[in-house]
Amino acid sequence: MSGSANHPVRRRTFVLGAAAAALAGPLAVPAAAAAFGYTDDGSHYVVDTGADLVFKVSKATGDLTSLVYRGTEYQGYGGMNSHIESGLGSSTVTIARSGSTILISVTHGTLRHYYAARSGENNVYLWTNKADTSVSATRYILRVKAGLFLNDEPDSYTYTTSTIEASDVFAKSNGQTRSKHYSKRRVMDYDYIGWTAGGVGLWIVRSNHEKASGGPFYRSLLRHQSADGGGLYEILYYGQNQTEAQRFGLQGPYVIAFTDGGAPSSSLFPGTLTTSWADSLGIAGYVGAGGRGRVAGVGITGRNTAHTYTVGLANSTAQYWGSARESDGYFSISGVLPGTYTLTVHKSELAVYTAQVTVSAGATTTLNSFAIPSSNDPSNASAIWRINDWTGTPSGFKNADLMTYAHPSDVRASAWTGNVVIGSGTETSAFPCYLWKDVNSGLLVYFKLTAAQAAAAHSLRIGVTTAYANGRPQVVVNDAWTSPVPSPPTQPSTRSLTNGSYRGNNHTFTYNVPASAWLTDTGQYNVLKINVVSGSGTTSYLSAGTSIDAIDLLA
Repeated sequence: MSGSANHPVRRRTFVLGAAAAALAGPLAVPAAAAAFGYTDDGSHYVVDTGADLVFKVSKATGDLTSLVYRGTEYQGYGGMNSHIESGLGSSTVTIARSGSTILISVTHGTLRHYYAARSGENNVYLWTNKADTSVSATRYILRVKAGLFLNDEPDSYTYTTSTIEASDVFAKSNGQTRSKHYSKRRVMDYDYIGWTAGGVGLWIVRSNHEKASGGPFYRSLLRHQSADGGGLYEILYYGQNQTEAQRFGLQGPYVIAFTDGGAPSSSLFPGTLTTSWADSLGIAGYVGAGGRGRVAGVGITGRNTAHTYTVGLANSTAQYWGSARESDGYFSISGVLPGTYTLTVHKSELAVYTAQVTVSAGATTTLNSFAIPSSNDPSNASAIWRINDWTGTPSGFKNADLMTYAHPSDVRASAWTGNVVIGSGTETSAFPCYLWKDVNSGLLVYFKLTAAQAAAAHSLRIGVTTAYANGRPQVVVNDAWTSPVPSPPTQPSTRSLTNGSYRGNNHTFTYNVPASAWLTDTGQYNVLKINVVSGSGTTSYLSAGTSIDAIDLLA
């Protein structure tokens, strides 16, 4: 089934509000259970879960028009409903009850969408099956009334009169920036998102994202908060800084969950949720647990134990992932649809091993222990000097952490300019995580060489994680040698560096520097200048730019 895949990642949460410390709380238990069932008021199907939750779905559009928990209406801001994308419009909507389950089915062209309620639960289960591009259905947005969960956390979307980029990045009066894009979380880092206040928690528990795109490290908008209300998202496909083609098919279940202020029940989390009760509901594209398989790896050797390793499975129709055990590299990924997948092992976010695996329904594909070849990890190459480790991320560089939840112009960012001296002990922390043609191109790196090193040619490597507007590095050594302009690698075409995402396609630029470029005086510093070149982009932080992974000069 679509929500049964077990991804053994380290579970993390995404919580806001005064009651965030009460995360261990169970699902709310009603004081007096109401009657489970549904009615038709002429315009809506009205579902009473028999707990504390009553919700309405429009018979005309399939929009969620009301969400009443313990007598309080939570649905709606700006006169808008909760729905797929910005609303499907005219749709065919039906309802049926099967024992302790009520299922509402919405049909709009080739798209199928579902709401399910279970007797005695304060949850709404949702599935969405997007079959093709004829319907723009890339998200479900739960629109929450203003004033119920007020916050101003770094990832909240706060409207101001100061728009600094497009129509979705804003500056507050204190110089901090806000945008709905600044989620700060990779998809593998959270199980649920939401708010809590006044003894009520409202959450969306994400699906396993098997039909989404971008892999385990992908970032997308998750929620926003503004003067007229808030929105919680389940992203079915997100095009910003996207590295993969859109996948189609059933996604879900994802769950709207109310609690007494604590976290949603862990039994709803992707990887633990089992929905055998949905097997016979007739949901289009639904595949139950018996129609899925598992991949298990005995172990992975050749790992650098200073880093975490993630194993991903992907093909054109589905994606999955799981963590490799720190002690021996064992991994297990369950709930996988049958098919042949590319298995990729990531050191942090850097791909260091790939293989092909085939998964069959009802079976486990067991992989014997395998080794990551030393040459696959660029950190294993002998270097004269190296700035940062190779991880496929800009982590450790100046401003790197801030850039996942702020705009580069944010007052909290350190200066994007400033040169670097090898041997200073601050090489990595002083080097900016991003370089732009119009902001800090021409950054200088100072370093010394021994006589033997200066007498030989060397390879200089610059690793990048993404680029905007084809930005790429061209280097100059001692004003004596200039590298050719490298060809741009394939990267996403949308905004990235200003949208809280460095995750593109990792690429390594290699420059073969001749011995004639080096200074022969061992007491002098050689000077490496790194320019950003491209004929694209505009100005400032939207000029051509790139995110840096690591830089080294090989021995």
